[in-house]
Amino acid sequence: MKLIAKNTDRKSKSGKIIWGLVAVLLIGLGYWSGMQRSAHVAQQHTTAQAERKPLFYRHPMGLPDTSPVPKKDAMGMEYIPVFAGDEMIKSSNQHVTISVEKIQKLGVKNTVVGKQVFTQSVRVVGRIEPNERSVHIIAPKFEGWVEQLHVNTTGAEVRVGQVLFEAYSPELLSAQREYQIAQRAVEAMKDASPEALVNMNNLVNSSLARLKNWDVAPEAGRPQSESDVNKSGEIKRTITFRSPVRGIVLDKLALKGMRFMPGETLFKIADLSKLWVIADVFEQDISLLKVGQAAQVSIDAFPGKKFTTHISYIYPTLNEQTRTARVRLELNNADGQLRPGMFAQVTLAIKNNQHAVLVVPDSAVIHSGRRELVLVDSGAGKFEPRAVKLGRHSDDQIEILEGVLEGEKVVTSANFLIDAESNLKAAIAGFGTQPAQIHRGTGILDAIDVGTVTITHSAIATVGWPAMSMTFNLIHAGVIQDIKPGEEIDFEFVERQSGLWEVIKANKVAQSPSARKGS
Repeated sequence: MKLIAKNTDRKSKSGKIIWGLVAVLLIGLGYWSGMQRSAHVAQQHTTAQAERKPLFYRHPMGLPDTSPVPKKDAMGMEYIPVFAGDEMIKSSNQHVTISVEKIQKLGVKNTVVGKQVFTQSVRVVGRIEPNERSVHIIAPKFEGWVEQLHVNTTGAEVRVGQVLFEAYSPELLSAQREYQIAQRAVEAMKDASPEALVNMNNLVNSSLARLKNWDVAPEAGRPQSESDVNKSGEIKRTITFRSPVRGIVLDKLALKGMRFMPGETLFKIADLSKLWVIADVFEQDISLLKVGQAAQVSIDAFPGKKFTTHISYIYPTLNEQTRTARVRLELNNADGQLRPGMFAQVTLAIKNNQHAVLVVPDSAVIHSGRRELVLVDSGAGKFEPRAVKLGRHSDDQIEILEGVLEGEKVVTSANFLIDAESNLKAAIAGFGTQPAQIHRGTGILDAIDVGTVTITHSAIATVGWPAMSMTFNLIHAGVIQDIKPGEEIDFEFVERQSGLWEVIKANKVAQSPSARKGS
């Protein structure tokens, strides 16, 4: 029994030792595995860092100049690093290729070119003026004095026949007495000879004509003024002037007691129930307008309210200073809301043909100065800069006459960002040609001029030139800022256009020690 117990104890201790060894082995295995995993991750990280090292450095302005090490251009701008797989944008002679990630970052949007009936309108600024046909002035035809002033404020509303003022005129009073005396003489000479009656009637008619010329004939019955020779023959000292129209007093120059001369304006009265809107239309839009075209007028004093009218007249002259022509519209103003002098926003509807035409949003067109371009989305991140011929313009659309086809997609948002990011101008410059090739040469800088240099160079095999002296354009003045005429240089140049050669880089040739010693 004791022997069995000893064997059992010995087996138990051996089992514990074995399990302990297994545990240590497992712990060591786990530690080794973790170290291996960490080393692998570190290796991957190191590899990733190695992969993110710049492949090269490109020119910050998109010029065809690269460097394997960091550097600055002649203007002091640092070159931009380009990493593996990070060439977001590449330009070819006809396309600009952008990665999907870059498209999302730029927020590029496009639209499909389609046909629709083109609606066009011309927006101009106008002003409200009185209707010239309904403006009246009160200007006596004789000399006199204002005795009584019944309408004594500018802006007063008057009725037809309302008394404006009373005037005294010695000349008019004398003419009325002459007329009265001639009438009485005719009545007294009923039994006189026919010749005497004819002479007296001529005198009456002459006196009456004089009063008629002054618009104060007794029998005229005119509302502007009325003669105060009553039926009994009594002559009053003053003459009464009345309003010829219902309207508003625009100007009141008459003052009580003032003296006035023949033809002097004392009152200006206008009927404002119908007003004019005079709009100034730019010279290039005149040919689009015709009498009768519909128009809408909005007034700042009445937000949201539209007055519908039409063009009633197009003035035949042009303002030489503003290069605008005047267009007249008429508005009813029976309620008196509108007032002369108000500014108006006028929208003139243009009658175009009803045929559908190609249109694109105005944001899709890039104005380069010499021509207009759109970016055509060719798919797969490729964008083609394409010249277009524009037609009519509306508020937010432009008619396309040539350059794109129905169904093609054009960029409407971020097209200028693509221009900046991809040096689109370089792509446009090479549109339809081969990419610019960089040529290299060595020579003596002979002369420097504004935007050009003259170089006597050795033979250049890439263009088949023999040794000669010629003038090149400069991409910018910084290319040669540290170089003086007479110095030997290495230079790079490209052909921007047919026969137009441009130096993009130049460096002085370093002299050997023996050359420096000899010099």
